[in-house]
Amino acid sequence: MKQVRQLPGGAWKSILAFLFLIAVAVVVVACSSGNGGTSGTPTPAPGATQVNVRISDPATCQSPSGPYSHVFVTISDVQANVTSTAGDNDSGWTDLTPALSKAPMQVDLLGQANSQCFLATLGDTQQLQAGSYRQIRIILADNSATVANNACNGSANCVVLASDSSVHELMLSGESKTGLKIPSGQIAGGAFTIAAGQTKDLDIDFITCQSIIRQGNGKYRLKPVLHAGEVGITSTSINGKVLDGTTGNPVNGSVMVAVEQPDATGIDRVQRATVAGADGSFVFCPLPAGTYDVVIVGTRADGALYEPSIITGVSVGSTTGSVNLFSLASAGLSSATLNGAVTSQNSANPAAGTVTDVELSVLETISGATFTIPLAPTSAQDAATLTIETAAPGGTLNCPAGTYCAGYSMSVSSASANVGPWTSAGTVINGNLTLATYRIDGVASVPSSGGLLDCSPSEMMTPAFTLSAGGVTVPVQTIGFTMCQ
Repeated sequence: MKQVRQLPGGAWKSILAFLFLIAVAVVVVACSSGNGGTSGTPTPAPGATQVNVRISDPATCQSPSGPYSHVFVTISDVQANVTSTAGDNDSGWTDLTPALSKAPMQVDLLGQANSQCFLATLGDTQQLQAGSYRQIRIILADNSATVANNACNGSANCVVLASDSSVHELMLSGESKTGLKIPSGQIAGGAFTIAAGQTKDLDIDFITCQSIIRQGNGKYRLKPVLHAGEVGITSTSINGKVLDGTTGNPVNGSVMVAVEQPDATGIDRVQRATVAGADGSFVFCPLPAGTYDVVIVGTRADGALYEPSIITGVSVGSTTGSVNLFSLASAGLSSATLNGAVTSQNSANPAAGTVTDVELSVLETISGATFTIPLAPTSAQDAATLTIETAAPGGTLNCPAGTYCAGYSMSVSSASANVGPWTSAGTVINGNLTLATYRIDGVASVPSSGGLLDCSPSEMMTPAFTLSAGGVTVPVQTIGFTMCQ
């Protein structure tokens, strides 16, 4: 399985948009966990939720039938408030996209249609305290703002005409700069309600074509028409936040998070993997409906590896909340290097070797369940598993007679994983000093085949071995594949 980064989000067409035939949706996907808020916002409780912001759905005024090929706006923040009467300077506004204050993001309101999680997240995921939010506001950047990869010839907001591809600055009305507000009367049910442990979708319909005014002098001005509607618990995301269990702060280093499900033999296999953000936040979207185990590994800046943390039984539409990683006091004893080799023999001529791809996974069995332990994120390891290709012997590569081969070296935590079941209040993870017992699993596939299994059997596994100490190099039994194409 390949490591894939996925981007979260969803699309929804509103009845209002259909009636006007001009809908463009700005989708705010409420996912789970992190710090939120401006000054005065209380610290989120365990099980708090998290919000991501997305854009989707094209308008019918888009070319070729409409006058515009693109409508670019630059968003500098999205905020929510539990009070329906809160003013602009109220301390209760919760910042859903704090990263945008430093790097506003330009989006095309006439983007792709009807696809989930297709645009980049507008901000890093942040915890949002459970409650009923009765106001939403979107703040657009002034046209003089600096925008990365600006498509507007220097202006932060613009329209691109379909007739000649000319770019025209889109001037902002006053309310665009102070916040495009969606009061409770325009939110379905009067409020956007989130409970501990949940992740929800909030759709905001940005009715693009109705919002663009062409003035008498030929210039274009944005007078946004917005509407919000809560559509219920999402079926596409799992998210959370990873912290250092000793300091309570985000990890000073790198964190890899994988979502796993058991295969036909009961082994948890990596379905998706991603690197957590600098604040520890992570999100997987879209995910097929079901239940997953979330497996987390990390590397401190000083090179120490954390003990893996595993949260079992996380349903899509849930948040893990904040998850702790623990590390041994000695960086030198926190890891182990697993060295081994893979060989492959030809099916037509067993005395000859052949090239095959092999995906190697590190497995650990805890309380009867077998998990894939993702490789620790280092400069030499940037994926949850390792894929190698066997080759003919020659030069420094010495293979057993009649085989092709490949060597490998993998760095893993020397400590056994810490496991806890998911709860809506947040999973409790405690550190341990138990040395890990691992197996190395290899799955062979035909090179450049897109994953077509090779060899017979196509999966081979080493016997289990228990580490004797941390900071050691462990020679692992060779995995030999036969009957390969």
